[in-house]
Amino acid sequence: MSSVSDVRAELLRRSVPSSQPVEIELALGERSYPIVVGRGTSARVEEFVGSSSSKVAVVTQAGIPHTLQLEREVLLIQIDDGESAKSLATVQSVSSQLSRHEFGRHDTIVALGGGVVTDVAGFVAATYHRGVRYINVASSLLAMVDAAIGGKTGVNLPEGKNLVGAFWQPSAVICDLDLLDTLPIREWACGFGEIAKYRFLGVDDLVELGLQEQVERSVRTKVEVVARDEREGSARALLNYGHTLAHALETQSRLNNVDHDIRHGEAVAVGLVFAARLAYRLGRIPLERVAEHQRIVDSFGLSYTLPSWADRAVLLHLMRRDKKADGDLTFVLDGSGGLEVVRNVPERIVVEVLEES
Repeated sequence: MSSVSDVRAELLRRSVPSSQPVEIELALGERSYPIVVGRGTSARVEEFVGSSSSKVAVVTQAGIPHTLQLEREVLLIQIDDGESAKSLATVQSVSSQLSRHEFGRHDTIVALGGGVVTDVAGFVAATYHRGVRYINVASSLLAMVDAAIGGKTGVNLPEGKNLVGAFWQPSAVICDLDLLDTLPIREWACGFGEIAKYRFLGVDDLVELGLQEQVERSVRTKVEVVARDEREGSARALLNYGHTLAHALETQSRLNNVDHDIRHGEAVAVGLVFAARLAYRLGRIPLERVAEHQRIVDSFGLSYTLPSWADRAVLLHLMRRDKKADGDLTFVLDGSGGLEVVRNVPERIVVEVLEES
C-alpha cells in the first residue's frame, strides 16, 4: 500500500504544469455562480467581490497565508483551528466582530480556508442581517472538492456534526491549486477521502488523473448533483456516501477526547468500505465490488480499518442521529443500479459489520 505522501507525489507528477484554469457553473437560476479551478485563481477574488461592497471581511485561520489582493477596506477575522471551531460560539464571535465594524447587508464575506472556515463563514453569511454575500476561497483539497461548493453551511453541536446550519449559496468559489503547495500531508489525506467517494459517483478514471483534473472532475460531479437537488431532498443525499459512519467516528473522537483523532476524509475512507461491506451483507453487491472499494481507498494511501479506540456501541447510537435518518438506521449504499438511500437497515447486520471492520 502506498503512503499518502507517495500518492501526492505521483499526483503532482501526472499533473500538466501548463493546464489553464477552468470555470464551472453551478446552475441554480438566479443563485447560479462560477467555480474556478486552477493555479493562481485567487487573484480573481476582487472581480467576484464586485463594486457593490464597500467593505470585505476575510474569515480565515492563523496558519493560512492571507495573500488576497483586495481594493477596499478589509476586516480580517481569524477563527480557531479544528472541528471545535465549528460551533455556535464561533458564529457569535464572528457576527459580533462584523457588527462592531458596521458591516452592512451589501458588504461581502470572503472565506479563506478549508472546510471549517467555509462552513462557519457560510453560516454567518446566511444569518447575519438575514443574509449577506460571501465568496469561498478554498485552501484545502477537501474544501475544493466538497465543503466549499453547494451552499451547505453549518456548525456542530456536542451531540453531532453539522446539526445546526442553513443552505446559503456563495457568489463564487475559487479553488486555487497554488494554496495546496504548503498543505500538510494529513490534510491531503483528508481530501483524498472525499475524492475517493467520487469514484462511486461515476468518475471511473479518477485514480489515473492529475491534480487539476481530479479536482475538476470531482467538482463537476458535485455540481451536477446539487443543480438537480439543491436542498438534499433526494439525489444530493448520495454525496454523503460513506459519511454516516464517518460522522459518527468524528463525533466519538471529539466526545471522548481521543488521543489519536480522525479527520473527516480519513473517516470517510473507513465509511466507504464499511458501507460496501454492509451492502454486500444485504445482498446488494457482490464481494468483488467490496474489493473494488478497498482498492480505491488503498490507491489513495488511506486506511479503511476501524480505529482501535472506536466504541461500536457508541457508533451505533451516533449513526441513529444521522440527518438522513428518522429514528432508524439509514445509509447511502451501493447496489446494482448505483448508490441509493436505504432506510431501516437491520441493527443486527450493522452491528455484525461493525464487528468485522
